[in-house]
Amino acid sequence: MLIAQITDTHLREPDALATLGVDNNANFAAAVSFLEGMKPRPDVVLATGDLTNRGKSEEYAILRHLLRDLHIPLFVIPGNHDDRELLRETFGGQAYVPSAGEFFHYVVDDYPVRLIAVDTTLANRHDGALCAARLDWLATRLEEAPEQATLIFMHHPPIKTGIWWIDGIGLLQGAVELQRIVERHSQVKLIVCGHIHRPVESQLGQTPVTVAPSTVHQVCLDIAPESPPVFVREPPALKLHYWNNTVFVSHTAYFDLAAERIDLTRFMDWEERRKIIRNGQGTPKKIGY
Repeated sequence: MLIAQITDTHLREPDALATLGVDNNANFAAAVSFLEGMKPRPDVVLATGDLTNRGKSEEYAILRHLLRDLHIPLFVIPGNHDDRELLRETFGGQAYVPSAGEFFHYVVDDYPVRLIAVDTTLANRHDGALCAARLDWLATRLEEAPEQATLIFMHHPPIKTGIWWIDGIGLLQGAVELQRIVERHSQVKLIVCGHIHRPVESQLGQTPVTVAPSTVHQVCLDIAPESPPVFVREPPALKLHYWNNTVFVSHTAYFDLAAERIDLTRFMDWEERRKIIRNGQGTPKKIGY
């Protein structure tokens, strides 16, 4: 199973000022085009929050418009820049969307990997939380299918990145309790998140945690104490999580650079090398490049 993840798309009204010269909406459209053109195509796309920049109805209208070209099943969760109720309204026609309730939680059981969406957002705040009610809900869902490989997706990562000002608006409540829950449920194979605006890999106890970069600008990698908040114009990207029936393998895909390809077969005896690789024999240097 191949799972694509896009995050922190920050869609804006057409007349909104660009940040670092980045057209957020155009980048989102490019990401959609990249996903649609993939071979093989992903089985699902997870959108892990901050889909809009200010949580305005006009921005969700743009989101609906840009998603008209995505024909892969899409599952969304809110981020700190989203409006939970407008998100519910925008995707209300989808069977997985909770029609009511305080949180935007749900489970998808239609694939080889069980997908559990967890809402970490707080009203009028950038930091996130997993309160007792949310943790209880998650624990109950995990107890329902203890043998089924499971992926949890959420906006705020339950880890510290070392970038102090980002950590200050991270998951400030519930990370320790979440770790205790997943440690009791070995079927949780991966936790995927957004929010950080750069690719990050870590662990929550023994459970891998991966954070996808933004489709717009990235946060500067600066782990010096008290470093100021800085965005950098690193390439926009998304994540691909490949389930090989045992573990997840996650890749960062820089979709705006996808056209810059170099075909290496012209530098080598590819037909001979292909046979050797297929047979698991390694590759001697005499085969070429």
